[in-house]
Amino acid sequence: MSASLTINNAKLLTATGIETGGLRAENGVITDIGDVAKADGAIDAKGQLLAPGLIDFGVFAIDKPAFHFGGITRAALMPDQSPILDYPARVNYIAKSGKPDLWVHPLAAATAGLSGRELAEIALMRDAGARGVATGRQWIADSGTMLRLLQYAAMLDLVVVSHAEDSGIAGDAVATAGEMATRLGLPSAPSEAESLAIARDIALAEMTGARLHLRQVTTAAGLQLVREAKSRGVNVTAGVTPAHFMLSDLATAEFRTFARLSPPLRSEADRQAVIAAIGEGVIDVIASGHDPRGPEDKRLPFADAEAGMAGAETLLAMSLTLVRDKVLAMEELFQLLAGNPAKLLGVNAGVLAVGAEADLAVIDPEKPWVVDSRKMAATAGNTPFDGGPTQGRVTALYKGGKAIAS
Repeated sequence: MSASLTINNAKLLTATGIETGGLRAENGVITDIGDVAKADGAIDAKGQLLAPGLIDFGVFAIDKPAFHFGGITRAALMPDQSPILDYPARVNYIAKSGKPDLWVHPLAAATAGLSGRELAEIALMRDAGARGVATGRQWIADSGTMLRLLQYAAMLDLVVVSHAEDSGIAGDAVATAGEMATRLGLPSAPSEAESLAIARDIALAEMTGARLHLRQVTTAAGLQLVREAKSRGVNVTAGVTPAHFMLSDLATAEFRTFARLSPPLRSEADRQAVIAAIGEGVIDVIASGHDPRGPEDKRLPFADAEAGMAGAETLLAMSLTLVRDKVLAMEELFQLLAGNPAKLLGVNAGVLAVGAEADLAVIDPEKPWVVDSRKMAATAGNTPFDGGPTQGRVTALYKGGKAIAS
């Protein structure tokens, strides 16, 4: 923590909109917002946007340089690690690993070894620092196991993060069934693999009253199920990555393995449905899905390549397209990038408010740059946005009121 931080001449992104002013933080906590007097050593934001640091919900790897480039000050780490986060000591180690300039919030494995069968020691892992429990890259096919998980998590007030894709239908598919998969001759599965999994998970969440977060909802049918569940008062939230509102399965043309994702890219109609759902508030979280994969995993035939994208560095820039396209207001976007993830994790961050932790990003929303996989700070540059022009860069980042070196 830093003793004192003052930032003046900023466009403050509050929960209600953008206002001109400044911010002061003491000992890592925001103490004043708005008409803040200048102080010795004050930072001049030069009229740039001052926003909460992003909270990336559900990453598969921790890349500090990549996260800092993208304005991320906290990340919720999926349990698919080596070793798997299914033991309290491992969770405790991860919970302490990124401090002080990046806070890592581990999501505990729902089942031992992520096998989908026997529940892991969830209560002990919560006490060790887990902020939620996750099924990992796979869906829990056994409904009895999923029911017990949701019942247990409801007792512990932990959010359950589900990868909603019925493995019995998806099998070894690498694409969504449709014209593009047929043209390319790729193993494919119908998009109903997602909606059937979502329907089951929502039904069990409704039975138990548990908090359910569907990490990625990428189809019109799945989104409709979430929409209807929310209208009934089910405690369900939904997330998505920029890839599924920026790209359709057309991006897999020429067998581009950087576009080999899980869930796979969908039809243009589904992509448009995701954008509409974001605007309606059906989607609660936009996350990077950060999963860097090196050449040994990506320079393979499409069907043999590993799924995943390095998303931390492009999360902000790609999400800002939603503001430029008037799908969301800037404050609404940051609710999805920071505010709602903070609520799911139960942390006092993700918002510019007195008493909140001073995790801050100074942003130039119009700053142009070109995504270049060769120059990315992540351990691998497997981005489907490689070579594309974009806008929006973080120019300064603060964790707990302390500047993070770029």
